[in-house]
Amino acid sequence: MSAKKVIPYKIYLEESELPKTWYNVRADMKNKPAPLLNPATLQPMSAADLAPVFCEELIRQELDNDTREYPIPQAIQDFYKMYRPSPLVRAYCLEEKLQTPAKIYYKFEGNNTSGSHKLNSAIAQAYYAKQQGLKGVTTETGAGQWGTALSMACSYFDLDCKVYMVKVSYEQKPFRREVMRTYGASVVPSPSDTTAVGRKILEQFPGTTGSLGCAISEAVEVAVSNPGYRYVLGSVLNQVLLHQSVIGVEAKTAMDKYGIKPDMIIGCAGGGSNLGGLIAPFMGEKLRGEADYQIIAVEPASCPSLTRGKFAYDFCDTGMVCPMAKMYTLGSGFIPAPNHAGGLRYHGMSSILSQLYHDGYMEARSVEQTKVFEAAEQFARVEGILPAPESSHAIRVAIDEALKCKETGEEKTILFGLTGTGYFDMVAYEKYHDGQMTDYIPTDADLERGFAGIPKIDL
Repeated sequence: MSAKKVIPYKIYLEESELPKTWYNVRADMKNKPAPLLNPATLQPMSAADLAPVFCEELIRQELDNDTREYPIPQAIQDFYKMYRPSPLVRAYCLEEKLQTPAKIYYKFEGNNTSGSHKLNSAIAQAYYAKQQGLKGVTTETGAGQWGTALSMACSYFDLDCKVYMVKVSYEQKPFRREVMRTYGASVVPSPSDTTAVGRKILEQFPGTTGSLGCAISEAVEVAVSNPGYRYVLGSVLNQVLLHQSVIGVEAKTAMDKYGIKPDMIIGCAGGGSNLGGLIAPFMGEKLRGEADYQIIAVEPASCPSLTRGKFAYDFCDTGMVCPMAKMYTLGSGFIPAPNHAGGLRYHGMSSILSQLYHDGYMEARSVEQTKVFEAAEQFARVEGILPAPESSHAIRVAIDEALKCKETGEEKTILFGLTGTGYFDMVAYEKYHDGQMTDYIPTDADLERGFAGIPKIDL
């Protein structure tokens, strides 16, 4: 009988074990995500329709529902080696503090200068833009982590980078803004008066603190009106979840190496890149009937697209200039409260995750921000990492589930994604510590105003 492997505090893969391919979960989905629609014709978007907005190779990845594995180009593999593999950490100290029989693991993606998992897709998108011979790219950013990651990737490939940052984050997080500028990006608070759609939004909503939907509209307008530029997005799209699958593939390889099988997998959910990347290979096993897992998406109660939204075709942006996606949505006109949920303030959810949720392969929970920061502080005090507000949503539910195990005596194995650091989020922590943080939860009337703008499409 072979000796059982001792599980280290941190599990790192060898360089030879790093993923060589991205995993496309759509290949194993019985019900594929609904296609993007042209808002003018209500017909599925073709590659030609998307060409003025996205890079050619990214369009191919976006539309491909059948190829299970995509080879990662060598240049991207080489870049990944700067900060990958990321550690899979056993949260022994948290387990001890909670006095739980549960085994808690987290995949930590904050060990790079951008501070989050966003760099996994940013470098891929910048690479394909460079391969196409473009001058630069435009994008939006909420908490600033995607903008930071993209500015790094563009600097690496000598591309211009124009970032529209949600105004409330622009004001709350000046240091993250300065990191972007350090890497050469131009950063504009959104909505702004630099675009037609921005001026229209400011006229309709004077004094608005902005949303990801607003920033997307501005970034797309700039991309299509400037030759040699394309728009890139840090979440929601199929191509982004494809790139982020490197998180889950690494996590599963590390767990398999030590004979670990998670009972539940937990990730925060805003647009879907973090959760989608973490769960990808596990969801693949579930779809193929090879294994079963409890998969939980955690979203802010202030922007509850999965738990309170509608599954419908909707615009991906507030200005209604982007393709329409079938997703769980609060309506493209929904502008969430200026709270500290950061990058989770998007009105819709990835079409892939929306379809999986609709088909019952995963569940969703919403949590209030004071409870999120309570969990973030508890985690920081015992595990030594100051987590970002976004990731702390997953921490909240992981702690809740571990405490349930304490009550029942079950020895469940929990895996969650810790995909960002909170060192640029100290304004939020300050408000929490000073008792100035409140829990805004939209009323049914608030949500109905957003739902009223969802197009009536019968397909």
